[in-house]
Amino acid sequence: MLFNKRGSLMGAVLAVTIGILVIHVNFVIFQGLFDAIVRDLEDYRFGNIAVTDDEGYIDKSDLALVSWFERIPQVEAATSRLSAVAAVNVTKNGMRIEETRIPVVGVDPLRDVRASTVHKTVTEGQFVFSRNSIVVGSSVARDLGNVTVGDNLAVKIVDRLGDTQIRRFIVTGVANSPGGQGFDYSIVMHIDTLRDMMARPGQTGQIMVRLNDPDMAVEIKNHFLASFPNDDFEAETIEEAAESQLAGFRSGIAMINMIGYFGMMSSAFAIVTIQMMLVNGKTREIGVMRAIGARRRDIMIIFLFQGMIIGAIGAGAGTAAGLTYTFYAKETKMSFNNSLPLEVSYDWAKVAQTAMTSFALAILASLYPSYRATKLLPVEAMRVG
Repeated sequence: MLFNKRGSLMGAVLAVTIGILVIHVNFVIFQGLFDAIVRDLEDYRFGNIAVTDDEGYIDKSDLALVSWFERIPQVEAATSRLSAVAAVNVTKNGMRIEETRIPVVGVDPLRDVRASTVHKTVTEGQFVFSRNSIVVGSSVARDLGNVTVGDNLAVKIVDRLGDTQIRRFIVTGVANSPGGQGFDYSIVMHIDTLRDMMARPGQTGQIMVRLNDPDMAVEIKNHFLASFPNDDFEAETIEEAAESQLAGFRSGIAMINMIGYFGMMSSAFAIVTIQMMLVNGKTREIGVMRAIGARRRDIMIIFLFQGMIIGAIGAGAGTAAGLTYTFYAKETKMSFNNSLPLEVSYDWAKVAQTAMTSFALAILASLYPSYRATKLLPVEAMRVG
């Protein structure tokens, strides 16, 4: 008798559905973007564990450290890295073009292809393969007048003694990563060549460790530090190593999630309004029920049950719509700004939490209308009707 105003009930269900869908869309886009950045930082720069030294450079043999890590079953690969800043110039069409303060990354080619995916970003030519090989990031190549494979570059670095070291390289590859999270703004060369130019023989800036099981990162990190107590090593997981880059993004995600839950609360207010309209439109029926013996508790249960139906249908429809959108984003490899592929995942705990929260809000939103319905006296209700 109380459920024949389908338009109003559908409006309430739609409000719950939209509230849940907004939260799912926000999660796919913003959490997917956050996870994509973490993924690329992990793939290109830090791995699952990044080992550095308090003094700035690791003097211990990088081969010994890499071998130590690779003896651990959960370690897929490890590699050494060294960084510097250089001035780079090229002569194109009779004009000398120079860029300064270009980041330089020295890699061990044989190990880097196992520990990182930087080599997969080389869209022209090939990755570093010898001491005379150099890969130029796409942004650096553009700033230098559209450098291409085969061009001759001069790289100038000031070494640890203050002397200027200049070497010429033939470009063997151009790197262009999705979203520019790789080494698009850097140049990549063999680590031994960079050591020579920096006058740092045998030294390493970072050991990048890739794990088969990322969940073991903290345990392996602590095991490493305990194994070298007399050294000044620092070891960080990807979350720790990239904290400065991710902290602001986490705050943004928290704010977006808060906005999503405020939207869900708005749907609760919509339910209150619609339920009150139903109560006002059913005063005669309520009066008849009270006149034939229905108790206040019975009237309240009816409207609360109606709120439960709205919450259940809305939560189910909203969750289904949200999961459909998530599936679409994952299968189509949705990207941010048409460049950075989102890392879309199913967070079943969050899915369940969102559905249960919307269901609970629908019930809470029905409490006041239910209470108002119980306050109607039989004679007054029938007279109003």
